[in-house]
Amino acid sequence: MPRRSLTATLALAFAGTTLTVFVLVGSFLYIALDHQVKIQDDLDIVLAARHTRRLTQELDALSAVHEHEDRLTSLVLGNEALSMQMTDPAGHVLIEHNTANTAAAPGTETPPGKRVAASARITDEAIVEWRAKSGAPVRAVSADAMLRDGTVTQILIARNMSDRWRLLDRYRDKLYIAGAAGAALAFLLSYLLIRASLRPLREVAASAARVTVDRLDTRIAVARLPLELDTLVASLNAMLERIDSGFRRLSQFTADLAHDMRTPLSNMRGATEVALARPRSADDYQALLESNLEECDRLSRMIENVLFLARAEHPQFMKNTREFDVGEELGRIAEYFEGLAEDAGAIVRVDGGGRLKADVELFRRAVSNLLANALRYTPRGGSIVLRAHEEAHSLRVIVENEGSPIDAAHLERIFDRFYRIDPSRTNQPKAGNPGGAAGLGLAIVRTIMELHGGTVHAESDTVSTRFILTFPRG
Repeated sequence: MPRRSLTATLALAFAGTTLTVFVLVGSFLYIALDHQVKIQDDLDIVLAARHTRRLTQELDALSAVHEHEDRLTSLVLGNEALSMQMTDPAGHVLIEHNTANTAAAPGTETPPGKRVAASARITDEAIVEWRAKSGAPVRAVSADAMLRDGTVTQILIARNMSDRWRLLDRYRDKLYIAGAAGAALAFLLSYLLIRASLRPLREVAASAARVTVDRLDTRIAVARLPLELDTLVASLNAMLERIDSGFRRLSQFTADLAHDMRTPLSNMRGATEVALARPRSADDYQALLESNLEECDRLSRMIENVLFLARAEHPQFMKNTREFDVGEELGRIAEYFEGLAEDAGAIVRVDGGGRLKADVELFRRAVSNLLANALRYTPRGGSIVLRAHEEAHSLRVIVENEGSPIDAAHLERIFDRFYRIDPSRTNQPKAGNPGGAAGLGLAIVRTIMELHGGTVHAESDTVSTRFILTFPRG
């Protein structure tokens, strides 16, 4: 199906609307003119009948009708459409004028209707209509007139409406021509005006076409933008801003991932090259394999975390959503980390609780990542507290540990992927750290909270550092 032009479609719509208006207005004017013409002609017929009756009533007898024929017929002279006929009580024609134009078609009664009595007033309500032999309509009035001797005559004043037909036909034709010309002119002017009005939209499209992979920082800027396009351009610029930001994050993520994967690979390659430089003992080769195995584990954890972040963007990622007791889950997590806490010389305590509807596996992973992170930075003899408490519309889980404070400049960025405050520590991850030391543990926590519609933020001072998970409660 061929695509339609918006400009042409709107122009046709305006032209159609204009034509419809012309038809409605023209029909109204045509009907109004036809009605007004009939009123005026009926008035002429009624006045002619009244004058004829008045003159007839002044006559003494029927013989005087012929004597005053010129005077009686003068009332319809000068108008070829008008005719007059006067008959006696027996129906014999006394006088007539121009009756050929108003003679009824065969089989038609003349007049087909009522006759005004001699004592009644002649009004337009007595007007009747029939068809002449030519097919043209004829409007007429029939009335009685009483002579002085008491004789009653019948007066018929008629008018052939063929000239009015022609007038209305010419008027209708002009309306057709005016309507067609007006619709065509409306289409042309609408097309030009709409095309000019859509020019800013074409400029927006041209500006958007200049945005490429190498120029994602380009924004749509159109001079004298119409108010109706402000929201569109603002939305497009916001979308480009998000794309630019996402692309930059992706580029940084790729660079960081390549850098972090290169480190263990370089370690394995360097250690292997040193070991192969000369013959080694079995213990040396065993130590090399153990070191390489640690680096492989590190790469596996890194790949697993990257895959987790990629899968987390799928809308069906959360599968184990149910209501559970937060205090019990925190207790299980603390029990799982008990051995690692003893090795680190730290104490893990659980405080508080509550009910929460969330994905249990993701909840455990988020808290485990925070707890593993706390174990890495808690000094020996320090304590870590897993605290939960309910609020009006949310539930907060806080992982608090003693240790050196985090600078305020890092508090928000520590949740970015591959961001690390202390790069020197990244090459020595502790066993059992679910997030590893690759800078993905806290990023995973933030992703999990976003999946639940919640938030995560960090607070740090000289006393302790606190990671706060805020889960909404439906």
